[in-house]
Amino acid sequence: MRSSSEHPGLRERKKAKTRVAIQQHAMRLFSEQGYAVTTVDQIAAAAEISPSTFFRYFRTKEDVVLTDEYDPLLVEVFRTQPADLTPIQAMRATMTSVLGGMSAEDRAAEGERSKLLRSTPELQYAYIEQLTGVVQMLSKLVAERVGRPAEDIAVRSFAGALIGVGLAAHLTAPYEQFDDYLAFFDQGLAQMEAGFPL
Repeated sequence: MRSSSEHPGLRERKKAKTRVAIQQHAMRLFSEQGYAVTTVDQIAAAAEISPSTFFRYFRTKEDVVLTDEYDPLLVEVFRTQPADLTPIQAMRATMTSVLGGMSAEDRAAEGERSKLLRSTPELQYAYIEQLTGVVQMLSKLVAERVGRPAEDIAVRSFAGALIGVGLAAHLTAPYEQFDDYLAFFDQGLAQMEAGFPL
């Protein structure tokens, strides 16, 4: 018999499995018939859930593409980096650890997601809007590491520069080559660490 303390873990695993299933069915439908014409009802039917269940996992159709499991993991790994590393060194180590350790299947899925983001105007707008929240998240992480307030302009500028490097890598790498994205991201961070020489 399971103890009550085990139940939250089981529930979380089931929720994560359902979330992944919804995203996989959604991405398949987007590929087969196009993003714009695919409806939430169709995604729900493919995943064998109700539309109301869909909205318990994702606020909008855009969120199915924009949401991934990596941000929380990146935060966790960044916080565990040695204290003597600079924020850029800690970020480079974090990216290598988390994204560099992805399976071939996950890399292919990320490539498809990147392709969809770059080719769909509605998703591009939503993605840009989402980046504001990512800057806030990175500001908090960097502030913790350097002992300064998250709202400090230097901290926020640094977080914005990190986002800029990520966007540059995203735009430069062919979407089907996730390894290229990682390499470009690391090159951009190295350039940032060197003071952005041109």
